[in-house]
This record gives sequence, C-alpha cells and structure tokens, in this order.
Amino acid sequence: MAGTFILGETKVRPGTYYNIQKGDDLEEVILEGVTAVLFRADFGPLNTIVELEAGESYEEVFGNGLTTDAIREAVEGGAKTVLACRIGNGGAPAKVTLNDADGEEAAVISARHPGDKEFSVSIREKLSDASRKECIIYSGTQEFEKKEFESGEGETQKLVTALESSENFCAELKEGKENALLATVSQEPFTGGSNPQVTAADYSNGFVQAEAHEFNTICVDTEDHEIHLLLAAFVNRIFETGLLAQAVVAEKHTTDLETRQNHAAAFNNEKMNYVLNAHMKELGRDGQEREIDGYQTAARLAGMIGAIPSNQSLTHSVIDSFTEMLEKLTNTQMVQAEKEKGCIVFSHNKEKKVWIDSAINTLITPSENQDNGWKKIRRVKTRFELMRRINAAVDALVGKIDNDKNGRSTIVSRIQDIGKSMVEESKLNALEASESTAYPADVDSAWFDINVIDKDSMERIYLTYTFQFSTNE
Repeated sequence: MAGTFILGETKVRPGTYYNIQKGDDLEEVILEGVTAVLFRADFGPLNTIVELEAGESYEEVFGNGLTTDAIREAVEGGAKTVLACRIGNGGAPAKVTLNDADGEEAAVISARHPGDKEFSVSIREKLSDASRKECIIYSGTQEFEKKEFESGEGETQKLVTALESSENFCAELKEGKENALLATVSQEPFTGGSNPQVTAADYSNGFVQAEAHEFNTICVDTEDHEIHLLLAAFVNRIFETGLLAQAVVAEKHTTDLETRQNHAAAFNNEKMNYVLNAHMKELGRDGQEREIDGYQTAARLAGMIGAIPSNQSLTHSVIDSFTEMLEKLTNTQMVQAEKEKGCIVFSHNKEKKVWIDSAINTLITPSENQDNGWKKIRRVKTRFELMRRINAAVDALVGKIDNDKNGRSTIVSRIQDIGKSMVEESKLNALEASESTAYPADVDSAWFDINVIDKDSMERIYLTYTFQFSTNE
C-alpha cells in the first residue's frame, strides 16, 4: 500500500510512501516595486516593453525629451523596476549621409527608431591608433554611441558591419561604394526625424504590451480623463485574468477642483488611485528644483505605492523632495475629497512638510462582495500580494496531484503555509484554509475556502482627557 509521509517520519508498515514538496523552481517570489509607465519620447523602442532597473539610465535608451520624466518620477517614488513603454504610431527615423574621400555619397546612417531627437555624427581617425577610425554619434553635445572600425580600403563596409550590433543605429551603403574611403566629418547633423503621433488607440496598445508582464502599479503620461477611463477598464480586465495591479492618475491644477473630485468619485474602484492636489515644487536628485503636476505626481505615487511593503501604510508619509505644495486645500475640502470622492490628498504635517494625508483609493461604495478594507491602499496591497502568492503556489500543483483527500490536503497545507508566512511578516492577523463544504470536490474540480483577517495601520487615535477642579490628589 502507498501513503503519504511527513519529512523525518518513519513508517511502521512496509510500503511506498510519498511526500510533495515545493521545488526550487517554485520558490516564492514577492512582487514588489514594479511599476509600468506609458509615455512619449523623441527616441527609443516604440510600442514594446523595456525593463529598466532603478539604477539604469533611461536617458540612454529614450533620452529625456517629452514625457520621459514620468519614468524619473516613478523611480524617485521608489520603483525598483520600471516597465517602460514608449507609445505612438508613425513618425520617421533621422538620417545622415556620409561622403567618401572624393566628396561623393558613400553611406547613410539611420536611427533605428522614429523621433526628432537631435543627433550628429563624427567620423575621425582614432587618436591612439591610426589604423582604426571612430564613428561617434552625439546627442546634443553629449556622446551617445561610439563604434570603431578598421580604416583603409573597404572601410565603408566595415562601418556598416560595426553598426549591425547597435540597438540605436544602422548604416546602408550607396551602390558601388563597398571599397570607398570615408571623408572625415565633425558633428554632421542628422535630419528628417519626426515623432510618432499618439492616440487613444496607442495607449490601448501600450496596455496590451504591459499585460504580458507582472507589475504592482501602472501610470500614464497624460491628464486626459478619457485615457484614465481606458486605464481603469484595463486594470479591471486584467484583474479577471489574475494580474493584480493598481493604477494611479492625476489631473493638473488648472482643471476645476470639483471636476477633478467628480472624476475620482466616478471610478469607485479599489484598483484606481486619484491624486487630487498634484501641483508641487520638487527638488530632484540632480539638485534641480522644478514644478510638477498631473501625470508627473501620479507617477511619483505609482512608484511609492508599488514599492512600499504591504505591512506598511503610506498614510502620513512625508515626501521630503516636495519642497512646496502649490495647491493647498482647506480642512473642509480635504474631508470632502477623502470621505465622499476617494481622493489622495496632500497636506502639511506640523513641521510644514508635505505628506500624504490618507492612503486611500477611489472606492467609495463597496460592492456586495467587498468590505471597507478595499478602500485602503495598504489592505489592497496586502490582499493582492496574498492572492498572487497563493495563486502561484496552487497553480504550480495543477495536474500534478490527485483530486483525493491527500491531494486536497496538500492544497490546504500550501495555502496555510503562505498564510503563516504573511502572519510572521506582519501582513495578516490570521488565515484559515479548508475544503469548501458548499461545493464538494468532484472529477477534476475542487473548491476551497480561505478566511483571512488582514492587518491595518493605526491611523486614528482618540484621546479623552478628564480634569478635576480640586488640586488634591
């Protein structure tokens, strides 16, 4: 007979016993600090996800034009990984024609991506080695890319070959110029580059690109409410497929305050976070003070929400780099915005530093299957993390265990282990998993109930003072 055994257990009767353990390839990974950003740029890969770690320079891939600052703000907010997606359609790549030593056209260098980013090229002999030449491409006055190739007969072809490994540029020979010598040029400008157009369909396409990845938060580079509605529809849709993410949006201070609040309230969605008073002065890591508003502040919050551990709250979190709040709200406005409209509001602490007044999302009226915990960013993060971890662990067992008592006990045990871990991580108070009593297992299907008590932060402290007139103790 066969049966299960517990690791370290010695059976009395002879037989075959089995134990199911989680292999190394199923090691639990807590997704934290991953933010997807959709933006416009004047260079870089188009309509594809480029994964950037926080320490990497996005400028080397996309430059710093147009709305690439959304990436900067997400990283400033704490994003460890940015899923960067430059969106748009059309546009044209910039080009420059190189002449040979006789002044005739010999080769054309083209950007691999469309955009009007200003480039120039220099072709020169390498200072330390006269047998080699350098092709240096500049962005403004900064060196953007350099390739070396052997000088002499056939150097035009060698330049083409050298640029084949470039992710940013390529070269094409003019007919009959395979053996030509290239003329020396100094910062010859590229011409003809134009930026892609951006429509609502391009944002939708960007969402599709992001859908192939897992992320905690997502933001866009626009204050257009129609695009925000598309984003809300996207996070709702991917939720149904098991991708658990929150979106962050904001509009500029020039949009009427009541309109902004009504836009926030209309979402009524635990996956949508709306920053109400987003107009700030910010001191960047580069030492430059700048004004930010709308999508920039939303990107900052997206980085913060994505990065904060689910056992912590952003309520009353100070943002030190916000040096001045340029749209201050009254107490009455803040109470209304938070209670009735589901807005994230910035206020001042007693040291006059800018902080998040209350870390809430736009859910105002929970549905029948939701409690009020879904209104809070911390608890949504905790619940999404729990669901992501359990879903991954259980999905790894699909088709690998029998639908019998032992197999279902394995599922329950796996869920209980995750619950225990999250209790130890101060993310849950308790978790209890069991087979469903309402839906008995049959054929290849099994149902389970998971009862969870998650944690919250102490955010409202009430002090009652009692004084007496008599001075005697």
